[in-house]
Amino acid sequence: MLVAMLRIAIGSDHAGFELKQHVVQLLITAGYDVDDQGTFSTEPVDYPAICAGVGRTVRDGSADFGIVIGGSGQGEQLAANKVRGVRAALCNDLYTARLGRQHNDANVLSMGGRVVGAGLAEEIVQTFLNTPFEGGRHARRVEQLLQLEQEF
Repeated sequence: MLVAMLRIAIGSDHAGFELKQHVVQLLITAGYDVDDQGTFSTEPVDYPAICAGVGRTVRDGSADFGIVIGGSGQGEQLAANKVRGVRAALCNDLYTARLGRQHNDANVLSMGGRVVGAGLAEEIVQTFLNTPFEGGRHARRVEQLLQLEQEF
């Protein structure tokens, strides 16, 4: 079951539009506050600005988590990760969704609309949003990631 009351920013390119629409409805039904940042059709669009916008929303604290969706999810993850403070994890299966949160404190979920179906995407979203960060030795590593960002 999804935990309600979190704020979720979500965005996609045209290849991820249909899955994004499905996920938005899932989140709204579960009681989440959803900030849909587009795209709003299957017309071709470039994803970097949309995914960076989702990342900025999370970084700035206007959303607790972000979700970006594209054809494979790879470019979307890369774009979101260009935003300082974002730890976007490409999760096209349950294992990476769980470990992305447990070990990396990922705050943006990336998925591929041409890779996962609606049912699996629902499970990935639930796993990602409901898995807590373990901290401990992983906190030290996340801190090292944050320090790497300061080099640039």
